[in-house]
Amino acid sequence: MSDQPKSRKLRLRSPQRDRVVPIPVRLEDWLPPNHLARLIWSAVCRLDLSGFERDLKIVEGHRGHPAADPRLMVALWIYAFSQGVSNARELDRLCVEHLAYIWLCGGVSVNYHSLSDFRVKHQNDLDELMTQVLALLEEAGLVTYEKIAQDGIRVRASAGAASFRRKPTLEKHLEEARQVVAQLKLQAEERQSSEAETTTFDDDDDGGRSRGQAARERAAKERLARLEAALDEIPSARASKPPKKQDEARVSTTDPEARVMKMADGGYRPAYNIQFAADSNNRVIVGVDVTNIGSDQGQAPPMEEQVEARSGQVPDIWLMDGGFNKHSSIEALSEKEIVVYTPVPSPKDRERDPHQALPKDSEKIAEWRLRMGTEEAKEIYKERASIIEWVNAQARSRHGLHQLRVRGLSKVKSIGLWIAVTHNLLILIKHNDGEVADVSVLPATEQVSPIAEVLEAIA
Repeated sequence: MSDQPKSRKLRLRSPQRDRVVPIPVRLEDWLPPNHLARLIWSAVCRLDLSGFERDLKIVEGHRGHPAADPRLMVALWIYAFSQGVSNARELDRLCVEHLAYIWLCGGVSVNYHSLSDFRVKHQNDLDELMTQVLALLEEAGLVTYEKIAQDGIRVRASAGAASFRRKPTLEKHLEEARQVVAQLKLQAEERQSSEAETTTFDDDDDGGRSRGQAARERAAKERLARLEAALDEIPSARASKPPKKQDEARVSTTDPEARVMKMADGGYRPAYNIQFAADSNNRVIVGVDVTNIGSDQGQAPPMEEQVEARSGQVPDIWLMDGGFNKHSSIEALSEKEIVVYTPVPSPKDRERDPHQALPKDSEKIAEWRLRMGTEEAKEIYKERASIIEWVNAQARSRHGLHQLRVRGLSKVKSIGLWIAVTHNLLILIKHNDGEVADVSVLPATEQVSPIAEVLEAIA
């Protein structure tokens, strides 16, 4: 037997965090040439973002804190959505911890308030940006508008099921909220009158009470506004129910525009119905819409109008699943010479051929029934899933569309537009073979950050 090994002192490379180590101050050296953050920045710099600058007020030679460059904010959110990040607080954290986001910031500080506001503030500009990206894709031959597939994706709303109330309960809570607001207002007036008569008082204590009182007043006013909005939504919620169940209509006090919908797993939860339309060529998203209706019935004509307005072209073929096969929708699309492919519902009489026209069918509906019975139509319809279902899967798995973090139809549509712009821009970047960003056009002060700012960002 060999002797036992003697005690030995290993040579290891252990962390020594009290040492001074060199840190590169040139951000250009932090990312490889073909990093996605570089490519997104390069693409964003080629877009017209003048609409995002419309509300900015601070100009050269005048006082005020300068706003963050819209190119930076757009690039940050596009890169974030490309990585499945949709939370403003999470993006704020990444901007000081993740090299790619630090590189995009280039020494410019951002916070979650500005990031959150920017995400939902520019819906019209985002819509124009999507059209702009689609024009570039069309110019590159990546979208043809010949064959379009549409589908809805129900996404969990930022509201709990327990927040839904019927009209009588909402009216009761609204009256209570009004009383609270009035009481807080009276207390504030009495306190101001008392302070005016007092010659000496504790400044610190008064400041603490004032801040607390202001917070309570703000919370009470916000609750009052939410309850008023919820009551305003009651007629819409009633209209979506059968006549016998309209009195059971309930609205959320958290997100009044959200509705309880049947989800993909069969359960019922507060949600929004986000509609995407995609071109068969490269699966480019060509249309985005949002509704608070759980059904897809009647959603095809508005989407086709949007696609036509963006592109100036009428699609040749429209693919959609059985949830869209409302006769009025099929007729509206067929009137524009669009060939509609959507399944014919199974008849109650199993012996009747569903593809044979019924006496009450219009000419367009009869043509659709007959067409869907052919083998050619069945083969064409098979393409629907590979187009739009893939897009929906990308929206969920890659772009983080699992649960919404914003409230209201308008803000939810902004999220849908961000995802569409991100999705399409990634296709454009891929087509360009990963063209490296050309940052030499930027001023030298933007290419190299001061040491202090870099160290602050890293800390």
